[in-house]
Amino acid sequence: MNFTKFPRRKYLQGPTPIESMPALSKILGDDVGLYVKRDDLLPGAGGGNKTRKLEFCIADAIKKGADTIITCGAVQSNHARLTASWSAKEGMDCHLILEERVKKSYKQEASGNNFLFELLGVKSIGVVEAGSDMMAEMEKKFEALKKEGKNPYIIPGGASNDIGALGYAACVEETMAQLNDMRLKIDYLVVPSGSGGTHAGIVAGMIGVNGGIPVYGINVSRVKDVQEELVFELAGKTAEKLGIKNVIKRDEVICFDQYVGPGYSLPTDSMVEAVKLFSQNEAILLDPVYTGKAAAGLIDLVRKNGFKKGSNVLFLHTGGSPALYEYLETFR
Repeated sequence: MNFTKFPRRKYLQGPTPIESMPALSKILGDDVGLYVKRDDLLPGAGGGNKTRKLEFCIADAIKKGADTIITCGAVQSNHARLTASWSAKEGMDCHLILEERVKKSYKQEASGNNFLFELLGVKSIGVVEAGSDMMAEMEKKFEALKKEGKNPYIIPGGASNDIGALGYAACVEETMAQLNDMRLKIDYLVVPSGSGGTHAGIVAGMIGVNGGIPVYGINVSRVKDVQEELVFELAGKTAEKLGIKNVIKRDEVICFDQYVGPGYSLPTDSMVEAVKLFSQNEAILLDPVYTGKAAAGLIDLVRKNGFKKGSNVLFLHTGGSPALYEYLETFR
């Protein structure tokens, strides 16, 4: 795959580590070898997967002469935090539209990512009710900023378009190079599946490098069929953008929706267990919204023999631990 065709900023400082998780593997019976790809250690204020996507999205904005970034997310959005951080690094203004997916969940004085928005110098935060047309809301802000003489650029939620997904197609190349160097055979890759860009980029990238590793997405909000269709469509667009000739098949997009619980960002017992198991046995902090629920899915699949005995499973840690500090009551 040729990524030199696209504008790209240099935010990464080399590959993120792939680590063995022997203690967690042992606790779960030692039938499966567990590994983690530490994208929580990516640069940016607090780290996380969106840095890979923003290398391409913000580069596209700069190429188009933008001086202001507009994006959207939930009230504790990791994507919003990282967009604000890289906007600050580039000397660009950042404006956020936040969707209150859980009624009355937005608090101006909240901790976690919400505090970091303030610390990172976000110029404005607009809060809209659940189910709002987020692109339409961002376009309103776009027009208002244009009237003020700014040149804004919209990045969709999660940077989940065919530009942002390039970051995770590139991540597949990075990962396969590491696995080959480590002489480590991975049989399954497990990823959080939310706005879809990370999952879609990995599916496209896996086809592009002929990696042959099944990718399991653990949903954090939508039902299985809806999420799979969203990821499949975006993976196809990403593959087309990269000029990948092999066709992505519908059955290569696999999602599990059993771990969402009562709704997006709402705690579950299995999420709490997963966060504690990772922290107390592997010294790895997950987040309560994405990686916590994805890890709950990973753990449950191991327990229910969802992976072949003796196989190796790589879990993609997409970051998000700053959000933990807004969930103290859940863990205490």
